[in-house]
Amino acid sequence: MQIEKDDLDFSRVVEVMGPRLFVAMLGGILAATLLAGCASPRQVVDPMAVDLAVQAAPVEPPRYEIQPGDQLEIRFFHTPELNVTLPVRPDGDISLPLANDVRAAGRTCEELRAELVRRFDRELADPEIAVIVRSFTAYKVHVGGHVAKPGVFELSGARTVLQALFEAGGELPTASLKDVLVIRRARSGPYRVIPVDLTRAISGEDMTQNLPLQPYDAIYVAASPIADVNKWVDQYLRQNIPFSVSYRINFGR
Repeated sequence: MQIEKDDLDFSRVVEVMGPRLFVAMLGGILAATLLAGCASPRQVVDPMAVDLAVQAAPVEPPRYEIQPGDQLEIRFFHTPELNVTLPVRPDGDISLPLANDVRAAGRTCEELRAELVRRFDRELADPEIAVIVRSFTAYKVHVGGHVAKPGVFELSGARTVLQALFEAGGELPTASLKDVLVIRRARSGPYRVIPVDLTRAISGEDMTQNLPLQPYDAIYVAASPIADVNKWVDQYLRQNIPFSVSYRINFGR
């Protein structure tokens, strides 16, 4: 049985096919249409739209901590006669009238401001104080181990482990960038030993491995995996870094 394409009279189609066959045909067409509409469209990947670049999350630098030698400006908004600009002493303190010696080194500007407000609250009514760092001491970091030019480097501005490594002339062929240690002076308590895998940072796999440095960090680039970190740190600190205080080692960032 064949229906010509010019047969547009549905009554004629029903007569030829029979009512039941015609209804069945319409049901099949409707079901096929619904399935086609519900099916997910085929996703075509445009090769030109694929971004193969490594999307590395930016490494947020730590908040600046005041260092000995920094020049600070202390402003009193309601009592400008107390305004002063002074350096942070080598012992980390500053001296202010009515507050005596105040620890500044190792604190952020906000932390020092809060401490000054607390102290001057006994002498002034509703003290409003601002702490501004007018000049910064250079970052001093120690870079040792298998690098071209080990030594102490003064770095202006914030730096990362990789940048300090470049300042030291780069790694030697014997260096293992998987085995880099950052030795950091904590605010209080023990020194911290932070293992860093620079190969993951260079490849873009993990940019957090390119650790932002803090002043007086010590960086050591090993030639091979360090089996006993505590033993190595003890030998390295005693022989190469002029720290005059006692220390204990712990791990973590």
